[in-house]
Amino acid sequence: MKIELPEQPYKYITENSKECDADTAFVVTHQNKNYVKDAKKNNAHSMIKIEDVAELFGVNKIKIIGITGTNGKTTTASAIYSFLLDLGYKAAFQGTRGLFMNDEVCEGKTLTTPSVLNTYKHIYQAVLAGCEYFIMEVSSHALVQKRVEGLDFELKILTNITQDHLDYHKTIEEYTAVKNSFFQDEGKKLINKDEPRAKFNFKHAYTYGIENPATYRLMAYSLNEGSSGIIQHFQEIVPFTASLHGFFNLYNLMAAISATHLVTDKTLEEIADVVDNFAGVSGRMEQVCAAPNVIVDFAHTPDGMQQVLNALKEKELIVVFGAGGDRDRLKRPLMGRVAASLAKKVIVTSDNPRHEDPEVIVENILEGISDTSNVIVELNRKKAIQIALDMQEEEEVVVILGKGDEAYQIIYDEKFVFDDREVVRELLNLN
Repeated sequence: MKIELPEQPYKYITENSKECDADTAFVVTHQNKNYVKDAKKNNAHSMIKIEDVAELFGVNKIKIIGITGTNGKTTTASAIYSFLLDLGYKAAFQGTRGLFMNDEVCEGKTLTTPSVLNTYKHIYQAVLAGCEYFIMEVSSHALVQKRVEGLDFELKILTNITQDHLDYHKTIEEYTAVKNSFFQDEGKKLINKDEPRAKFNFKHAYTYGIENPATYRLMAYSLNEGSSGIIQHFQEIVPFTASLHGFFNLYNLMAAISATHLVTDKTLEEIADVVDNFAGVSGRMEQVCAAPNVIVDFAHTPDGMQQVLNALKEKELIVVFGAGGDRDRLKRPLMGRVAASLAKKVIVTSDNPRHEDPEVIVENILEGISDTSNVIVELNRKKAIQIALDMQEEEEVVVILGKGDEAYQIIYDEKFVFDDREVVRELLNLN
């Protein structure tokens, strides 16, 4: 990807050595530093440090909010983006769902955290569009690979730390250390006080929580007809209502409300007034159909599944799920255990198998289920959803987990059109 920069000795910059030429400067990052020789062979105009690009892109002209954690990044970031827009600010949001700017979609889905130069490009676009804030999700992979190097964050947020990506990080201890590494500087940070694994620099640290005393604490809450709560911030006590369901979303809302309060001059009451305008994120606790009741969610970790299923614990559940291939194998039996313990019926199917044998993935999941009498295995995901809908009785809820609003299924290196929500609509003749 070449980026054109006016009024510079070179015409373009790139982080890909193959794109270098006499008009193009090579931006040296942690990820590509071994390709400097290749860039020179391709007659790169010059070599530029990523830190120098920050000034060229006006990174210091915008307030950057970075959010990391195992679960809740997308919902929290989307909520902050929504609140800021409703409060009259101009803002951009980069994450799993793509790039959004001033209530418009600018780019489709991508990596949670793109390459560092891609992020700089998005910030550059946001600055040109007059945005005052740039909200971004920060993945653990991005932290290890330094895909946020050179960025000066106005606020860093931790949602939680539970098991995921151990295919990459190897141990939960290593994964935890990577997440916590984001919070070791003296910059402003907002930490989930109820997360026992959180380790952070106390300087300029603020906290939010439900169970433990925190800078922003949820004193009381209700989960009827969405959610509502009362936040205490020192002597200030402010109520809010929201359309989001589930106890776990109270944490996402608390993080978003607290963050907005920390980075703007708005009162807590003004922020609480716009919370109910946020309708949630597509593919997160999304009700595809009310009768029969079918819900789709992105949950793909043991903790994420537990949060979603606990949010529906008053109902009898039929759960359809699988696990991604070429990813953390250790979480698979844990996912099986969660599903079997919280659902009346379980249908184990294929997710995005990638290069792994779907049967082996299912075997890994079944290792966590001691009693399989209420478990059905159907590797064809569409057939698995059909089975769930066929067996569903009046008061039961079908919960389809793992893919959320993904519109594809990855088998080997190919993406095949597959959207859980569209499949449900097709099978129920709702289209």
